[in-house]
Amino acid sequence: MTTRAVVTGVGHYLPARVVENSEFEASLDTSDAWIRTRSGIERRHFAASDETTSDLATRAAQAALADAGITPGDIDAIVLATSTADLTFPSAATMVQHALGMTHGFAFDVQAVCAGFIYALTNANALIVSGQAQRVLVIGAETFSRIMDWQDRTTCVLFGDGAGALVLEARAGTGDTGDRGILSADLNSDGRYRDILYVDGGVSTQTTGFLRMQGKEVFRHAVEKLAATAETAMARIGMTPDQIDWIVPHQANIRIIQGTAKKLGLPMSRVVVTVQDHGNTSAASIPLALSVGKARGQIREGDVIVTEAIGGGLAWGAVVLRW
Repeated sequence: MTTRAVVTGVGHYLPARVVENSEFEASLDTSDAWIRTRSGIERRHFAASDETTSDLATRAAQAALADAGITPGDIDAIVLATSTADLTFPSAATMVQHALGMTHGFAFDVQAVCAGFIYALTNANALIVSGQAQRVLVIGAETFSRIMDWQDRTTCVLFGDGAGALVLEARAGTGDTGDRGILSADLNSDGRYRDILYVDGGVSTQTTGFLRMQGKEVFRHAVEKLAATAETAMARIGMTPDQIDWIVPHQANIRIIQGTAKKLGLPMSRVVVTVQDHGNTSAASIPLALSVGKARGQIREGDVIVTEAIGGGLAWGAVVLRW
């Protein structure tokens, strides 16, 4: 018998404020057409002034628990991926734990920027496979609007706020690719490229800082590395792209999404795309897309999904799972 970490619930939360591309035209040398052409983004959500990352994460977690038909008391652990936690410490995960009314189990944050949810999912899978937990709440949540330079038109129009969550549960499998659950994962990082995507502030510099990005360089690395990590994750279990039902990529830029699908030899009709409505929500983008994809009726039980992401670090990775 093989233990598998199976998705039993999914949910998401988006702040009420919707920001259309046209809102930026009053303060920046940009336009709706310029943003759409270069990114595919049409709108994004921004958190209210009194909303924090843990607030968004809690709402997404509640939706995922409801979808799974369980209560917070059934959860053993929370793994939360974020680069925009409420405070330096304690972790946003423990704040979600408290907000859900959990006084048992354990909770911690994972920080790998836009690849954060892939890292969190892989960690949660390891907790379940090793027997440390039976049910894990895996969350991606961000308030990137708090680290934007509103004079930098190349970055501030790309990002949004939101949260998504999955419930992973230990289930018995046969050990082959017909099992439901996480089948394979691949994680990577390379600190040589830190300067192409970073925030120019932090605790030890006593500044908050703003997000800085060399867009062309990020694009170049993204398409190559995302396709490669997806291929590696599939190869580890002897799967090929023709056996994949859906790619659910990090939603950063439609051109990156299209370029990765092309390298994998898969049509866009088999890619879940939400970037037009949410922008880049960093660690939240994959669980958001999974939740929306299920709600649309695209993702169904038994579907094989490849999900991949790349973010600052650089850090990147992929997960293959059967829904």
